[in-house]
Amino acid sequence: MEIILIKDIENLGYANDIVNVKPGYANNYLIPQGFAKAATASAKKVLAENLRQRAHKDAKILADAQALAETIANLPLTLSAKAEEGKLFGTITATDLAEALAAKGIEVDRKAIAVEAIKTVGEYEAVARLHREVKATIKFSVVAEA
Repeated sequence: MEIILIKDIENLGYANDIVNVKPGYANNYLIPQGFAKAATASAKKVLAENLRQRAHKDAKILADAQALAETIANLPLTLSAKAEEGKLFGTITATDLAEALAAKGIEVDRKAIAVEAIKTVGEYEAVARLHREVKATIKFSVVAEA
């Protein structure tokens, strides 16, 4: 069944994409939750017109995302946490990274940051999805609190 996504769905597609899914998934989950709508001929025409009109705005958003990715890649980021002999008492999560970036004046949604559970002191990398075509690598170090 062809549907038009209204919101970004992980491992399925981005908003305004036309995708094929099984009818049960579409009728029982995606459409009732407001994540998608049926891809009828008229809905496809409306989507095409909306995308044509929005092309200029999307180009600006993409340029902003690329500039933000370059800023994040060159940003020195250090997180401190309670540690003993190199092991942290907690974990460093995407929320911690989002807060550290916000302290530097960069707003990134914590849900857009993919990072493994960090439990030791050291140098790490995380990936932030800023746009459907732009992913930024966040390099940061975790140090023990004094």
